[in-house]
Amino acid sequence: MNTEMGWHYNVIKVINRGIFGVPSAKKSAILGLVELLESQNPTPDPTLNLEKVGGCWKLVYSTITILGSKRTKLGLRDFITLGDFFQNIDVAKGKAVNVINFNVRGLNLLNGQLTIEASFKTASKSRVDINYESSTIIPDQLMNLFRKNYDLLLSIFNPDGWLEITYVDDNMRIGRDDSGNIFILERSQESET
Repeated sequence: MNTEMGWHYNVIKVINRGIFGVPSAKKSAILGLVELLESQNPTPDPTLNLEKVGGCWKLVYSTITILGSKRTKLGLRDFITLGDFFQNIDVAKGKAVNVINFNVRGLNLLNGQLTIEASFKTASKSRVDINYESSTIIPDQLMNLFRKNYDLLLSIFNPDGWLEITYVDDNMRIGRDDSGNIFILERSQESET
């Protein structure tokens, strides 16, 4: 990533990856940066170069939001906090594993994670079709906290549909899904699975 892009990249670094909303001025700045990067995509046919897409990625920003009653129902206001979001892409198997980390206050700072597995197949030079396969929450105490609202939790993070890969280089990937959401991820050296 060149210095100019690195400078702009700091615009994206926002609290909780945008999940709990972003002020409209900041959201506009991020959208402007996304469009700038997309116009300079060094990999215009990403599905023909899937080796650039494979590996572990960490979510930096998304337009998916958990606001109002959804946030309250999931306990994300008071005692459950979101940790890092990782995506592991296995190109050879056509699999993507999303790992969402949670911390629970009051339960000896219990850490847990939601893992969502999906398969993908190439649909065009820049698009993949994604099919949800399975999900798990560990440990059981965290599943017990989410059990009543598990369908709501999955509906927020469900990867079913398609994803247009609009930018990818060695360090960053941007995608847009069929619901109009934008995702910005940075390559991670961590191997969360």
